[in-house]
Amino acid sequence: MALDIEKLRKEHAELAERLADPAVLSDPAKLSTIGKRQKELEEILTVADQLERENENVRSAQELLGGQEDSTIRADLDQAQATVSELRDQLDRLLVPRDPRDDKNAILEIRAGAGGDEASLFAGDLFGMYTKYAERRGWKIDLLSSSRSEAGGFKEVVFEVSGSGVFGRLKYEAGTHRVQRIPVTESGGRIHTSTATVAVLPEAEEVELTIKPEELRIDVFRSSGPGGQSVNTTDSAVRITHLPSGLVVTCQDEKSQHKNRDRAMTILRARLKAQQEEAAAKQRGDARRAQVGTGDRSEKIRTYNVPQDRVTDHRIKFTTPGVAKVLSGELDPVVEQLATAEREAGQ
Repeated sequence: MALDIEKLRKEHAELAERLADPAVLSDPAKLSTIGKRQKELEEILTVADQLERENENVRSAQELLGGQEDSTIRADLDQAQATVSELRDQLDRLLVPRDPRDDKNAILEIRAGAGGDEASLFAGDLFGMYTKYAERRGWKIDLLSSSRSEAGGFKEVVFEVSGSGVFGRLKYEAGTHRVQRIPVTESGGRIHTSTATVAVLPEAEEVELTIKPEELRIDVFRSSGPGGQSVNTTDSAVRITHLPSGLVVTCQDEKSQHKNRDRAMTILRARLKAQQEEAAAKQRGDARRAQVGTGDRSEKIRTYNVPQDRVTDHRIKFTTPGVAKVLSGELDPVVEQLATAEREAGQ
């Protein structure tokens, strides 16, 4: 490990020199790539330095303890050894090759599936869950597009989550989510099963792909639905069609045509990037279709069983109590289990 760490120290120093190179500073793509790699190395080296200090603490405590028994020194030694074990595990995780998309922001698309009004309410619950999870982790939520249902939930909601390591944690949320509960409208007390689909796309930066103006058809029209009279009296809604691919994105949540256009372009870039990767390697497109599926009840990655107060992730057969806690944004216990399973599978 020492030799590997020294190599990483050398690479870190070389990257610092490259970041001062005018040729790199003038190239946004290179600057982004080098900057992200340098950040990865800083994390690794920080933990490596902590591990070295804790190993020294272990050696010092062992020398002080010698052959005698001293409860204070023994407690210090036990604590230092426990810290060393934790840091080694953390370093091992950091040294595993990472998906380069893990540090990206993410675009999430939640759509009501099977279950009518109850499905739209559940889609709203999932949106609330991710919003609260983002707050816990210090991330930012930016609503890009939404279509509310008469029941008060969402037929569809698209939003961006930005912050540190967003896609690396939210990527596990892609797929069909299922809820089993008694709807507020159910007078007979029967348990209903409803679904909502979640698609998670890494945000595509402008430097990653080129969209030519002549490839776009941009239509503006009057917004409809909730938003007040001021929304409905101006042509603020925007529909962007990418002619070569046929992708269409519509945004009308903002009163500003300019803001709606920016949001539509953010969604379009993410979807177009996924489509381009699909053309290069089929599995990317297949992965997105697998994420969304049809929304049928049988296509599920996770079940939120309210009567039995448990959440089950079917991919790793992991169950945890506390549906309300998970829906209030306490997602880390589930995410950590999924991340561990992925590492162990060598993916």
